[in-house]
Amino acid sequence: MNFVKHSNLEGLHAPFSASQSAWLRYDTEKALTVYDNMRAKERGTKLHDWAKRTIDLGIKQPRSNKTLYAYVNDAIGFKMSTEVVLYYSPYFFGTADAISFRNNKLRIHDLKTGKSGHMEQLEVYSALFCLEYKIKPGDIQMELRLYKDNEVIVHEPTAEDILPIMDKIMSLNKALENFDDREV
Repeated sequence: MNFVKHSNLEGLHAPFSASQSAWLRYDTEKALTVYDNMRAKERGTKLHDWAKRTIDLGIKQPRSNKTLYAYVNDAIGFKMSTEVVLYYSPYFFGTADAISFRNNKLRIHDLKTGKSGHMEQLEVYSALFCLEYKIKPGDIQMELRLYKDNEVIVHEPTAEDILPIMDKIMSLNKALENFDDREV
């Protein structure tokens, strides 16, 4: 048999694919909700990409309470780097949307375009930063900003907030390394 070539679809996955067959148990409403969430995720990815390019080019946006504009303008104003990977180990790393470290002050900003988003994520980035660059959180100032739903939530964590996260990362990392060593 000569199969139809769908070269434009090679390497892609359908929103409801055979390899992710949980959708067989969805009713129509659940399928539409899942699909809408997939589209929102794609839109968020595009908005993050646009924001990164806009910040990197230094293109200020109109002054506004709009989440996206405030995020872009603040990142430009604070001369932040975008999409920076913070790495502790193959088990623990993440990408900060915008980050800077100047004059002993760590700034991390996170843009949320969907429904989720918690300050705890930014605290984890702070812990990863301190671990990677061997900085004691008590020796620096930190300001974390979450840009979500046309508001900016500001949090200034202390060492007491970040040290337990660092400890958790280190202890879980050790356990995972030991687990992987047993598997070999």
